[in-house]
Amino acid sequence: MFRLPLASLKVIVLFFVLPIGALAAKTPTDGFADLAAKLLPSVVNISTMQAIEGGVNPQQNMPQFPPGSPFEEFFKDFMERNGKNGERRGKRPRRKAQSLGSGFIIDKKGIIITNNHVIAEADEIKVRLQDDTEFDAEILGRDPKTDIAVLKIKPGKTKLTAVEFGDSKKLRVGDWVMAIGNPFGLGGTVTVGIVSARGRDINQGPYDDFIQTDASINKGNSGGPLFDLNGKVIGINTAIFSQSGGSVGIGFAVASRLAKPVVTQLTKFGRTRRGWLGVRIQMVTSEIADSFGLKETAGALVAEVSENGPAKQSGIRAGDIILMFNNQKVETMRRLPRIVAETPIGIDVPVILWRKGKKNKVMVKIGELKEDLVASKKASKNTQKKKENEVVKIDGLGLALSSLNAKLKKKFSIDNKVKGVVVVGLVPDGISAGKGVRMGDVIVEVDQGTVNKPSEVVAVIDKILKKGAKKSVLFTINRQGSIRFIGLKLN
Repeated sequence: MFRLPLASLKVIVLFFVLPIGALAAKTPTDGFADLAAKLLPSVVNISTMQAIEGGVNPQQNMPQFPPGSPFEEFFKDFMERNGKNGERRGKRPRRKAQSLGSGFIIDKKGIIITNNHVIAEADEIKVRLQDDTEFDAEILGRDPKTDIAVLKIKPGKTKLTAVEFGDSKKLRVGDWVMAIGNPFGLGGTVTVGIVSARGRDINQGPYDDFIQTDASINKGNSGGPLFDLNGKVIGINTAIFSQSGGSVGIGFAVASRLAKPVVTQLTKFGRTRRGWLGVRIQMVTSEIADSFGLKETAGALVAEVSENGPAKQSGIRAGDIILMFNNQKVETMRRLPRIVAETPIGIDVPVILWRKGKKNKVMVKIGELKEDLVASKKASKNTQKKKENEVVKIDGLGLALSSLNAKLKKKFSIDNKVKGVVVVGLVPDGISAGKGVRMGDVIVEVDQGTVNKPSEVVAVIDKILKKGAKKSVLFTINRQGSIRFIGLKLN
């Protein structure tokens, strides 16, 4: 399901960042029993049923006979006419698939949080409390991107125990945490451990921000809470994996001010609203940082700007590096989507950009993220004239370049509107191939200056080498309509 880059990972859990409480780092002198007894009633078992339509394959239940045996034809005819267990052919019996997970109560009125994947595609959801009282549950809302689902039960006269949220921004490596689950409706399970790491990114989604703990997470604990020693919930256990004989749990973590709005919006509206900037970004490598004159490898490089998005309207351009957004530092590319998503829609925020060797400040009015909002690509009629075929090899970078012509455009499916220099040759173990340059890529800019001939590319590189101020060159590449930046070290 997921790939873990570190075999030593034990558990990674989703954490909520809310301005309530603080973590206690010291181990209780009298153990964890009192804390566990207080928290166990708030953790519930969640079981789901999904009706699956499906006929019986008679071949699966037919005895095996040698090919051509008369018994083979007899049993085949019998199974096709009667089906499994005497069911007449033509019937499609309904089978029920059961799933078990955990959840926790956040409101005494019957509001429960679990993982979205626990209740996904369920036709029937049951919630069982610690005392085995069972309720039917309805889905108020769910958000696959953060793997959160909000359920509602009608407790009647039953008194529920609700949890309180903690502040996971104050969570430190080494702090004690307690994981509780109710995996099979047999009662709560309690494990304790410490926070092993924070900020894990396993490429699950745009808002990955994982924390890691060595508290054992049992099978079926998906959707259960992770508590600090003040009894405040700071996380939600999301999945369990086994690797190298060990138990590995994976969860999802989100940045401040995102989790609470998600829960609130799911409860009220059944959906979430996230901030939107309208850019496509890529990682800032050391080569890119050097070619832009940045002293540190940080920020998010803007590769493309949506035509009618907030970024375009504020003056942000492709090639800008976003260093700070809404007074928060963008340490890495993957930090920016989380910051933007948790920013309230409709407000103006400051953005610090790196452009042409210096910092610039712009104000951006945050839009609302919609799934169909993507960077626009426009096509046009073929108005470009044929150019003289010019091929140049750059041995130091391990590539060969050619001027664009009709033949190359057809060969590499390049849009007629695109201008630049096309990559027609690559050394397999060369610098360019190693950094992701591909055959058919069109170099539209070198060192942020437009190029139309291979000789112009060589001229820019020679100029950089003569100045000696930088050790890398920046290529702006058009790949099938998408713009990306690639920094290459110069020998």
